[in-house]
Amino acid sequence: MSTLIRRDARALGEVVDWLEAPWTILRPVAGHPMRVEDFVRDDSYIIRAELPGVDPDQDVEVTVADGILTIRAERREESASKHHSEFRYGTFSRSLTLPAGADEEHVEAIYGHGILEVTVKLTPEGAAKTARKIPVRQHQHVKAT
Repeated sequence: MSTLIRRDARALGEVVDWLEAPWTILRPVAGHPMRVEDFVRDDSYIIRAELPGVDPDQDVEVTVADGILTIRAERREESASKHHSEFRYGTFSRSLTLPAGADEEHVEAIYGHGILEVTVKLTPEGAAKTARKIPVRQHQHVKAT
């Protein structure tokens, strides 16, 4: 690939980041943006967050308190020498308001393939609310036979 084409490809990525930048102000994030999706499945509220390249044991924290679920993560830069990097490093944080009926005592978090999935049980009345930290388990891979 010629130098001019590589330069143009990098410039295109920078233009996309620049165009997206004004809208990130409207997102409830601190630090770098964290993409999430949420939905209800089988009487549970599910939040999925894209967190590639993090160690869930050391770099991910999920907490719940007063109807707010907060995900914090840190992507650390490797100390290898490089010429160019478009990776984003640092601390990521996102807080989401839980829906009515969310049972804060029944929250699980599983990390696998760069995705953190948090499951919050939904009950008709919800449960007593006390602040707590949610342990993050790694997804166990099962080999097909």
